[in-house]
Amino acid sequence: MKLIVESGATKGDWRVVGDGGEAVASFRAAGTNVSTMPIAIVNDIVRTICEDIISAGYAIREVYMYTAGVVTEGVAEELSQLFRAMFSCERVEICDDLTAAARAACGHQAGIVAILGTGSNSCQYDGEKIVKRVYSSGFILGDEGSAATLGKLFIADFLKGLVPEDIAADFRQRYPSDYATIIANVYRSESSPSGYLGNFAPFIMEHYANPYIQSLVDGNFRAFITRSLRQYDVEQYPIGVVGGFGNALRDVFKRVAEQEGIHIERFISNPIEELIKYHTI
Repeated sequence: MKLIVESGATKGDWRVVGDGGEAVASFRAAGTNVSTMPIAIVNDIVRTICEDIISAGYAIREVYMYTAGVVTEGVAEELSQLFRAMFSCERVEICDDLTAAARAACGHQAGIVAILGTGSNSCQYDGEKIVKRVYSSGFILGDEGSAATLGKLFIADFLKGLVPEDIAADFRQRYPSDYATIIANVYRSESSPSGYLGNFAPFIMEHYANPYIQSLVDGNFRAFITRSLRQYDVEQYPIGVVGGFGNALRDVFKRVAEQEGIHIERFISNPIEELIKYHTI
């Protein structure tokens, strides 16, 4: 049996796949980001789910894990050793979420891929490997188009009194919104500041009819298109979008992209299903 893991910054989808390519069990876990989370926490998440899989009686022989963050040789080796210690694995492959997105969106065909989730990313894929990428650089230096950056833009305006009062009043009523609490969650949190900021995206979209919010949301997507997508050959290769945020706002993103002269070929709502196909065909 194979274990295929698609783990973004917010949540992880773990599937046990039979020899015929059918998913026989699924497990949900907290997300992993090997760039922003201590590796000990990532290991704890992995170990807990592996123990659940073992308890359920599944004999795993191959592991393919895709995680958010930069997968260095050291990270890949540590996680590989952990999987080999938990299972009698014949093969372990640890890749980043950009590779997951490319394989899910393109399979074995060439294309351009955009990740729009809690964070954002992009690459050009030749059907086998990533041949070009524009670094997203995280929510502080980049991540344009992401839920975290949208939340950051909104919170920054909220703290400076630039959010329309009716929206600001609704926000104060629904969230702890004093200055000290927000600053602590962004700068002193031991968990995920990007996740904290990204969690405000649903609230923001509730007010999308407001011109201020529409400008904020559309501008966030437009910045991603300008600073990332336009660095690829967007006229030659199909573009696929992966990520919960991008899929939830697919109509908005598609409209903004078309305004910029870019056609989006497809949106992948469930990457794990496409990854199962990739590893079984």
